[in-house]
Amino acid sequence: MKRWLALIVILLVCLAVVVYETSASDRKFFLPEPLGGVKIVVNAGHGGVDGGASSQSVIESKITLAIAKKVESQLKRMGAEVVMTRTTDGDVLDEHAPSEEFATLRERKKQDIFLREEIVKSNEPEIFITIHANAIPEEKWRGAQVFYHQSGHPNSELLAKSVQDSIKNTLQNTDREALAIKQIYLLKKAEVPAVLIETGFLSNPEERELLSDESYQEKMANAIVNGIENYVNIDFE
Repeated sequence: MKRWLALIVILLVCLAVVVYETSASDRKFFLPEPLGGVKIVVNAGHGGVDGGASSQSVIESKITLAIAKKVESQLKRMGAEVVMTRTTDGDVLDEHAPSEEFATLRERKKQDIFLREEIVKSNEPEIFITIHANAIPEEKWRGAQVFYHQSGHPNSELLAKSVQDSIKNTLQNTDREALAIKQIYLLKKAEVPAVLIETGFLSNPEERELLSDESYQEKMANAIVNGIENYVNIDFE
């Protein structure tokens, strides 16, 4: 009898410890997910025959996909519903319409953009982000920068500034500011807050090395996700 009592006491003590530790040090267990119920479309720029910018052996489409997948993973951990326009090295047509054939590369690129637009439109997300990397002839330029369309959704500017500020505060290697542009088709057509994130310059040797590093990609993804969370928490009233 004493043995059973001792076992019961031990079990009760263990249960009390578990309850205390959970309530004292892991209060997030009881809180709603930070991005619960938020649907986000994540677009990894370029892909397939359209590799985008490149420098040395580093190709933009591979960098954007790597970062986009890390963004996807982190967003899901925070409760967001994530739709990826592509999840492989191919373009969006390869993944969603593999039987389609086109007479020219130009026509394929155009239809690939239209398909990305349709994915955004049909999924009706709260947020759309497209991830890219830059390259120009001069090596000296560096730094991530977030863009929004000047004629796009009115809240795109707030989203862009939130993500830009998060990148600046997290990575502390850029002084760039969010900037309005008018050339990007997907940003113009998106009916939701939408931004383009240039994660850095592949043409800058130091930044090219960083963007190729998985741990830095994770940091970049974390900065992007934190910026999205900060935007979601803005009081628009």
